[in-house]
Amino acid sequence: MSVPEQLRYTEEHEWVAGLDSESGVVTVGITAYAADALGDIVYVQLPDEGAAVEAGEPCGEAESTKSVSDIYAPVSGEVTSVNTAVTDDPAMINTDPYGEGWLFKVRLEGDPGDLLDAASYSKLVEES
Repeated sequence: MSVPEQLRYTEEHEWVAGLDSESGVVTVGITAYAADALGDIVYVQLPDEGAAVEAGEPCGEAESTKSVSDIYAPVSGEVTSVNTAVTDDPAMINTDPYGEGWLFKVRLEGDPGDLLDAASYSKLVEES
């Protein structure tokens, strides 16, 4: 299973890209581990553009042939963009979770909090 080094992660299996960008906007998705655990994702509900999300709080859901799982906001802020391609074709999350399967973008408000680096996330996954 791939765990890209440049991303940061949550214990709920979301990833965050772009923490070092000057725009303050980060990209959010779910990890390959989560996508694999869910199985074939058939429906995804994402927060609306302009919505406020709170780190650690549910802000959407992913439904697969096996189950329904909440998607948690890994950071707090305002949703600036939603990937409508994954709402039209949720299988993109399974096939390319770190690329075309991204979920939404958030303009950070405050400190991003305690996100895991790739090594810590890999250890978390190995222990579960």
